[in-house]
Amino acid sequence: MKIGFVGLGNMGGPMVQNLLKAGHALTVFDLNEAAVDAAVKAGAARTDSLKSLAAGSELIITMLPAAAHVRAVYLGDDGVLAHVAPGVPLIDSSTIDPETVKQIAATAGKQGNLLADAPVSGGTGGAQAGTLTFMVGGTQAVFDQIKPVLLGMGKNIVHCGDCGTGQIAKICNNMLLGISMIGVAEAMSLGASLGIDSKVLAGIINTSTGRCWSSDTYNPFPGVIETAPASRGYTGGFGADLMLKDLGLATEAARQVKQPVLLGALAQQLYQSFSQHGGGGMDFSAIIGLYRKAGENAP
Repeated sequence: MKIGFVGLGNMGGPMVQNLLKAGHALTVFDLNEAAVDAAVKAGAARTDSLKSLAAGSELIITMLPAAAHVRAVYLGDDGVLAHVAPGVPLIDSSTIDPETVKQIAATAGKQGNLLADAPVSGGTGGAQAGTLTFMVGGTQAVFDQIKPVLLGMGKNIVHCGDCGTGQIAKICNNMLLGISMIGVAEAMSLGASLGIDSKVLAGIINTSTGRCWSSDTYNPFPGVIETAPASRGYTGGFGADLMLKDLGLATEAARQVKQPVLLGALAQQLYQSFSQHGGGGMDFSAIIGLYRKAGENAP
């Protein structure tokens, strides 16, 4: 299939690589020339305009940082919807607010293009390995149409419901992830301060009722899990500022429906403080730095 792909960041770049491996023909667009060069080296074709990308694609995928970028790519005067042919399905895998994606989908639908929101979970490791989970919001028809393509990038493709429900699933999941990471950071830091070996404590937690992904796979304490960002200086992975963005999306969505998210709001404040003190570019597990004293192998 001829696929147009917009957004070649830490997630989009590996996703393109896997689509190429699956045998698709890709045309890519990004403002980062180095990212485009990497995709071209792997077999993609480059384009310098959304017009040419949209005109030659049988399916379009976007993976962008924020709602403003998604609106500009789809709704801009020279954007995707201004040039895409009727009937071409559209997939937005960005993490944005549900209302924005619903609005774009409504505009696309008026000209004969079905849009599905399909945010992902699995991080950069999942993107590279092709094991992402896609949370898809859209009609059953568009889900059936795009699922074979998504299987080239992920292993769990879940139809969440109508357009926008993919984003709802994503922001709820990531709110919980932010909360759980802070909880693990607190527990691990308390244990270290009281004198227990961090690996022993993590082993107990991971075989007991405190077990969670933030502890058994992505533990924030340095040296506990060799493959976690905590063991490589909190580099790579999912940035703290990205977690802050997702927590903001969750708390704003909660405000709109008057749903209390007390721990979500607190998690947002803690990540805001961490970002203001210079931690925004580190992996989100570096939030443990709020609890560790200087010189204690802390971030």
